[in-house]
Amino acid sequence: MSEGKNFQLETIGALSLSVVSSVSIVICNKALMSTLGFHFATTLTSWHLLVTFCSLHVALWLKLFEHKPFDSRAVMGFGILNGTSIGLLNLSLGFNSVGFYQMTKLAIIPCTVLLETLFFRKLFSRNIQLSLTMLLLGVGIATVTDLQLNILGSVLSLLAIGTTCVAQIMTNNIQKKFKVSSTQLLYQSCPYMALTLFTTGPFVDGLLTNQNVFAFNYTPQVLAFIVLSCLISVSVNFSTFLVIGKTSPVTYQVLGHLKTCLVLAFGFIILHDPFRWRNILGILIAIFGMILYSYYCTRESQQKATEAPPQLPQAKENETDPLISIENGTNVLTDSVTAKVPEWNSKDLKA
Repeated sequence: MSEGKNFQLETIGALSLSVVSSVSIVICNKALMSTLGFHFATTLTSWHLLVTFCSLHVALWLKLFEHKPFDSRAVMGFGILNGTSIGLLNLSLGFNSVGFYQMTKLAIIPCTVLLETLFFRKLFSRNIQLSLTMLLLGVGIATVTDLQLNILGSVLSLLAIGTTCVAQIMTNNIQKKFKVSSTQLLYQSCPYMALTLFTTGPFVDGLLTNQNVFAFNYTPQVLAFIVLSCLISVSVNFSTFLVIGKTSPVTYQVLGHLKTCLVLAFGFIILHDPFRWRNILGILIAIFGMILYSYYCTRESQQKATEAPPQLPQAKENETDPLISIENGTNVLTDSVTAKVPEWNSKDLKA
């Protein structure tokens, strides 16, 4: 019982850290981008990952965690796919309307459920499906406005959905397959994610803003907010891996929509952003869906713990995960990982 309680406390702590850090970075980046005019989201994310790696390297030097190397090809593929996912999400936002981009984000949950059902034979009960449907309906009502389609934007959205789903599924499965912690996985994959975004970021940002990130006027105020954003991102990146490792990719996506609702509510209440009754109604429906999802997940996990024989987890220990075999190490994460930097505007936040 004590182990179960400790796991629950750790999970609650991970979820709380993810929410607080993600909402904090949204507020910081909103000031950086909306107020100070620094719109280079992809390049900023590469700096986030670089600072995260340096912080973890210091933590390793202080022996706060143990370095555990494993399949280098899996790590490299995982990191590159993570970086690609973040870049594709930013491009999707740039080449689509806000409403279509929000639909792209909403599509990640059903696609993740489909992939886990097909490749991992994971079953989702009717109650879980109902609560997820209510959640998506609420977020859709609160955030989706116009739906303008174009071929390039649609292709980018499909690629972003696919890479993000695979990334988050593999974040969970790599940790279990290679028995590494979220910190160990993040430490090893961070350099590849950072390098992928650092080399492609200026090009992607140039396409989206028609500006050169290296020609920007870096005032002391801009530099201060960039440093603050990078420091907060360490917590965002760490909590993302921690949440997915302790729960599931679907739960992480549910948490992501909770962050969106919190940021919207923050904009309405604190910043007095304009809103309509549909925004409030959507947020309330989404929160109710999240409560139902949490309730059914908790109840079903307790039932499985009671019914499953103690040896069952060991019986599958040596099985090969289908997606790992297929991609041989292509994987990924993101919310910005990580820190997928949102469109810092209360009507459309990628938090």
